[in-house]
Amino acid sequence: MVLDGHRDKADFALTPVARRLIKVNPNYISWAGLLLALAAGIMLYYSWHYEYLLLVGALVVIVSGYFDALDGKVAKLAGKASRRGDYLDHVFDRYADVLMIGGVAVSGWCDPYLGLLALVGVLLTSYMGTQAQAIGAPRLYSGLLGRADRVVLSTLFPIIQFVMLRAGYGIIGIGTFSVTWMEIMILYFAVMGNATAIQRAIITWRAITKEDGRK
Repeated sequence: MVLDGHRDKADFALTPVARRLIKVNPNYISWAGLLLALAAGIMLYYSWHYEYLLLVGALVVIVSGYFDALDGKVAKLAGKASRRGDYLDHVFDRYADVLMIGGVAVSGWCDPYLGLLALVGVLLTSYMGTQAQAIGAPRLYSGLLGRADRVVLSTLFPIIQFVMLRAGYGIIGIGTFSVTWMEIMILYFAVMGNATAIQRAIITWRAITKEDGRK
């Protein structure tokens, strides 16, 4: 599941809004997305105590992700794309990841050690992509788990958790263990995030080895 390679397919939802916001500083939109990510993280954390926040948090997650994509579209249409804006976007993306996933990781929905592993995987995934670019290789978006995937899953699983709670299956028993649907999401992030980081490291290593062999 990798949606980052299909970002252009979301243009139909971004372009009309971006044209209306053509005079807005794209950095303001980036800040709005980050503040929404903070709100989403807080809501998902407290959703253990107030179940309705699962639905509200899911909505805020997807709106935050929309703003994250919108700032770049506005910048391009307005001719304001810059290295500073791109850098700010990457910084805010990492904070948004930590805020939203971290909110679940330290909540009652999830084992905190599993949450820590998920955060490590997510951050390393992004690091491997930008590090490839830093050494002159192409910026990597390939892999098993990208940012767009994380946003979509962080929207779907709170909804699934809420529905399953109402159906009486909010916690799944597996032998002597039990797991929530939110914890399944975090487990997926932990496994696929670290797998993607390794995958990107291998791709970059092979690319620079091949390039060095030509010199």
